[in-house]
Amino acid sequence: MTDVGAPLATELNLRPPRDVEELGVPSALVHDITLRRALFEGRTSTLRLSDGLCISPALVSKVVEELRELRYLEVQGLDGRDYQLALTELGREQANERMRLSRYSGAIPVSLDEYRRVVRQQEADVEVTRERMRRAFSDLVVNDALLDELGPALIAQGAMFLYGPPGTGKTSIAERLIRIHEDVIVVPRAVEVDSQVITVFDPVVHEPVENQPYDLDPRWVVCRRPAIIAGGELTADMLDLQYEPNNGIYLAPLHMQANNGIFVIDDFGRQSMTPSQLLNRWIVPLDRRVDFLSLSYGVKFEIPFETKVVLSTNLDPSSLGDEAFFRRIQNKIFVKPISDEEFDEVLRRCCEAMGIVLQDGAAEYLRKVSREQGDGDLRPYLPGEVCKILQAVCKYNKSPEVLEPTTIDAVANVYFTHRLDDAQKWATAATPIEGPRAMSNRS
Repeated sequence: MTDVGAPLATELNLRPPRDVEELGVPSALVHDITLRRALFEGRTSTLRLSDGLCISPALVSKVVEELRELRYLEVQGLDGRDYQLALTELGREQANERMRLSRYSGAIPVSLDEYRRVVRQQEADVEVTRERMRRAFSDLVVNDALLDELGPALIAQGAMFLYGPPGTGKTSIAERLIRIHEDVIVVPRAVEVDSQVITVFDPVVHEPVENQPYDLDPRWVVCRRPAIIAGGELTADMLDLQYEPNNGIYLAPLHMQANNGIFVIDDFGRQSMTPSQLLNRWIVPLDRRVDFLSLSYGVKFEIPFETKVVLSTNLDPSSLGDEAFFRRIQNKIFVKPISDEEFDEVLRRCCEAMGIVLQDGAAEYLRKVSREQGDGDLRPYLPGEVCKILQAVCKYNKSPEVLEPTTIDAVANVYFTHRLDDAQKWATAATPIEGPRAMSNRS
């Protein structure tokens, strides 16, 4: 692939179609979508149809001529060089009839064959080095030893498994793996299979570049390589086509939207399906780099599986599967608690970013408090949490934002949970208050 602004249309052979045949999808489907678009817009025009259908005005004019010959559309005037159009009575009847099957009136989809070709052509091919990894993770404190495990895992085929105690930064690491890629790809707005429409592009998960190439088929969107993250909410049906009966279209599964990018399954093991069920779903895709999907009426078809799957968990691996289970995952990386020096650097960065004065000796004292009252080791998330609570405490007390032992104690008192035996001692030592008296005191 290429950098932003490069001639993608030429490289991928995706110039705007000039004839209906070049769209690669059935002309009847093109007619249906155009009629529904015209029905929704009421009085429309070639330019408005061009924008809505994501095809050139010249090609819209050819489609309009075909629909005029069928007596479905009529020209009502000319505004400059833009024809004003409206459905005929016959066209309105046809549009309403086709609405019973599908309400889709967006971009004309691309063909399945074209989608397969482009995804294969956009297969990630990047030189992964330690320096490149350092740049990708520059905003995190990550040691070279961990980077030297992540780098080869990115190059290797198959899934990547990140595991370790809670709060060691596994999710933050997984989110940043996509940064190793500095190029762009194209994503189809929709794909046609057996005259059915599958929507793929989603602005929630895909990040379009600001300036789209003028010479690219507008049914494709130039985007950064996607990084899709799903957690405990992931269900089995999200890995298959989801049919929307109200609209008559299919939604692409998450891994199809993640093609040519990264698909992170966070909190692995906390989904409604078991880890074995999830991994078994992807035995074939991970091995052969293809997946098979089915339309609601049984038609099965093949799509590329060109995504890096990253599984992240804080559960004990032995609770997720046996040796045979983990033999299918070649790259297993342990993300351990951070060192004293790394903890101090995270704290320094947090204080600097939030404008907090870091007093000498404060980092050492916070480490001591964390080990005594926390999990017994150091986690990279803690400095940021401490700084946020400190700001609230200082704002309440109207005092300068300074991190030192006294303020650390104040933060720790509300952040860390107290031991149950201490709470029982406090409850025993407290003077009980009678209910009626307590109520009268509030009145």
